[in-house]
Amino acid sequence: MFDFDKLDKLIHEKGRLGIMTLLATRPSWSFQDLKAELALSDGNLITHLRTLHDNGYVTVTKELKEVRERPQTTYALTDKGRQSFQEYLTILEQIVKAGRP
Repeated sequence: MFDFDKLDKLIHEKGRLGIMTLLATRPSWSFQDLKAELALSDGNLITHLRTLHDNGYVTVTKELKEVRERPQTTYALTDKGRQSFQEYLTILEQIVKAGRP
């Protein structure tokens, strides 16, 4: 039977899976865009992003667009994050295929 321990537990959590999926769709996402798309609170989103960043899956870039504005924070997948996400999807595909007649 299938070894479910192969699923990456960092990615498998619902909030982090959503973040990884969005980050895989384009080069980077702003914090505010991720928040709006995923409907997560600031605290919940930042906690998930920090976990992904601390494990080398996501990069963080902070930049000032204009002098008096707040910095804009953007997030992107690292090579490690992209590879881990692809491996995660491959395992999910195997699970789905095994579960279908």
